[in-house]
Amino acid sequence: MATLYDVPPEELIEALTETLADEDDIEAPDWAEYTKTGVDRELPPEQEDFWARRAASLLRKVAVDGPVGVNALRSEYGTSKQGTTRYRVRPHQKTKGSGNIIRTALQQLEDAGYVETSENDGRRVTGEGRSLLDDTAGDLLTELDRPELERYA
Repeated sequence: MATLYDVPPEELIEALTETLADEDDIEAPDWAEYTKTGVDRELPPEQEDFWARRAASLLRKVAVDGPVGVNALRSEYGTSKQGTTRYRVRPHQKTKGSGNIIRTALQQLEDAGYVETSENDGRRVTGEGRSLLDDTAGDLLTELDRPELERYA
């Protein structure tokens, strides 16, 4: 039985993106195409499936680090800023990611039943969310043609 720890995170997030894109509860809000992902960005994301990809990434992060709050996730998705993205004119300063994107995606994952709010701790993955992650990892492990992963199958 493969778990989410047995496959590369990039591959797992890519497979989860395809699964979550088909969910009715996971949809990008109207404002999502105009909003930036943090104060360090100048433009919104250009990916077509950005919302499903961010939701898949959040689901994995909550499963690995949970219970975790929105503020901690903002720090995870933040980067370093040195002025504008064109002109690097000041020392590095750590900035946080957009809390509204993270909060809304987590609320949609809660509506889908993959994440739940724990009392005074933040959010954690539910049994249904864990089984989605592990089933996707198991399917992915059989599809990947990587010799170094054969010991987990």
